[in-house]
Amino acid sequence: MMHLPAQLKLFIFDIDGTLHVDGQEIAGARALIQTLRDQNYAIRFMTNTTTKSQAMLVEQLENVGIQVEQNEILSASEASRTYLHDEQINLGRKIKIWTVVSENIQADFSEFEQDQQHPDFVVIGDIGNGWNIDLLNQIFNCLNQGAKLIALHKNKFWQTQEGLKVDIGLFVAGLEYVSNQTALIMGKPTVAFFQQVLASADCSAHQAILIGDDIDSDVGGAQRLEIFAALVKTGKYRASYHAESKIQPDLVLESVAELAQYLPEK
Repeated sequence: MMHLPAQLKLFIFDIDGTLHVDGQEIAGARALIQTLRDQNYAIRFMTNTTTKSQAMLVEQLENVGIQVEQNEILSASEASRTYLHDEQINLGRKIKIWTVVSENIQADFSEFEQDQQHPDFVVIGDIGNGWNIDLLNQIFNCLNQGAKLIALHKNKFWQTQEGLKVDIGLFVAGLEYVSNQTALIMGKPTVAFFQQVLASADCSAHQAILIGDDIDSDVGGAQRLEIFAALVKTGKYRASYHAESKIQPDLVLESVAELAQYLPEK
């Protein structure tokens, strides 16, 4: 059996669909994380989830028995806040934004002025069943007036206990099409987001491994930086989608628990 590269120092985990689904642990996830901690590996949790604050993400992981520090979680909403903060400094003025996001993460953007009529940026996240044609038209009009479109991510779909559900990529792509804009994507699979994760652990790409259930956002994003990428057959994984993809994972696992078999001997 092959082993993972001996130089590995950092394990980067997607959360939803990789470690749990709707708050239910994927068998063996907790034990694997504890094994990695016992062997002194650095761990980061990288998520495009936009309906939960950092504190809520910590609580959700702890509810399935995975102990985590808040600074180990890097989210798309935090990446967006950092980007907007830097833009404000670069422009030398206060910027106005309209955050079309869950109430759970509105506080992440509290330093910015909100303006639903003439914003500099429209920030799109998951709002569940809140989407409707009037809202889309209002966003469209803001974009036509010069606002820039920021998407916390552009995922196509996500896994729930009831099955797959459409994600915000549907709305982002539609808004891009009608406004002739290309959205600024903040989360996976962007290079900047993966670079932020590596920097947080002071590791190079060749010292890291990414484990996730999304062949596009997780595996594809990691491989842009030549990060070793493992795809798990849980969560949103679908064999037919995998077979049609041009992206080739470095390792395919039945679930995250199987990763323990590939750890280098210490």
